[in-house]
Amino acid sequence: MGDKQSGPNDFRAFIVGAWPWLMRTAYLLTGDQHAAEDLAQSTAERTCAAWSKVRRADDAHSYVRRIMINQHARGFRRRTPEVLVDAVPDAAGPEDGYARSDQRRVLVAALAALPPRQREAVVLRHWEDLTDSQAAAAMGCSTGAVRSHAAKGIAKLRETAGLKELTDMTRVGGAV
Repeated sequence: MGDKQSGPNDFRAFIVGAWPWLMRTAYLLTGDQHAAEDLAQSTAERTCAAWSKVRRADDAHSYVRRIMINQHARGFRRRTPEVLVDAVPDAAGPEDGYARSDQRRVLVAALAALPPRQREAVVLRHWEDLTDSQAAAAMGCSTGAVRSHAAKGIAKLRETAGLKELTDMTRVGGAV
C-alpha cells in the first residue's frame, strides 16, 4: 500500500523538479510559448501514463526526453511550424541572464527556421549538452545521424544574418 502512495508522489516530485527543463527544451524545439506548454504538458501526460517504466529506467530524464522528442515529431507532422514570440520564457529563474537578451531572441528565431531533425540535434547536443549517443537515444537514430543533423544545423545557424553579426561582433569587440 505504501508503494501505491509513493508512485504518485514520486511522479509529482519528478515533474515539479523537471518542469523548468521541460519548458525550456520544449520552447527551443517548438519556438512558440503556447506550443511549448502543449508539448511539455503532453510529455508530462505520457510520462504519467508510463511512470512505472520511467521510475525503473536507469535515467528518468533520458526516458522523458525521448518521450518529448517523439511527441514533438508527432506534433510537427500534424501542423505547420509555429510562429515565434519575441520573448523566451525565463524558466531557469533570475540567474539566467540571457533570458531577456536580443542575442537569445535571434538565436531562438534561427533555431525555429531549421528543419525539425536539425533543430532537435542542435538543441540536444549544444543546449542540453548531451553526448552524441545520448542525443541519438533521444532522437531514435544513429550517432552518425545526430552528428550530421547537428553539423548541418550549426552550418545554417552560422549563415543566419543576425547570428553572423553577433559572432563577428564577439570576435572583434570581445564582449557580447
